[in-house]
Amino acid sequence: MVRLTGQLICADAAQAAVVRAHLGAHVRLSRAEPGCLRFDVVATDDPLIWQVEEAFVDRAAFAAHQARVAASRWGAVTAGIARAYRVIDG
Repeated sequence: MVRLTGQLICADAAQAAVVRAHLGAHVRLSRAEPGCLRFDVVATDDPLIWQVEEAFVDRAAFAAHQARVAASRWGAVTAGIARAYRVIDG
C-alpha cells in the first residue's frame, strides 16, 4: 500500500476559490481510479488549507494516479498551489 498525507495550502482567497470550484470533479475521478482505496480532501478550520489523505493498493496505482492528475484540469488549475505532502510506502 502507498499512502499520501498532508495539506494543500492556498496563498489567498483566489486560489481557495479555484480549489472549491474544481475539487468535486477531482475527488470523483480519483476515487474511481483502479487501485484507489481512499481519497479524501477535507477543508480545515483555516479557509486556505485542505487536509489530504490518499491510499492506493500499490506503487503502480499511485503512479498512475499521479500521472492522471498531472494531465488533468485539476493539475493545470492548481499547479501554483503549495502542497506539503508525505508519501508512505507500506
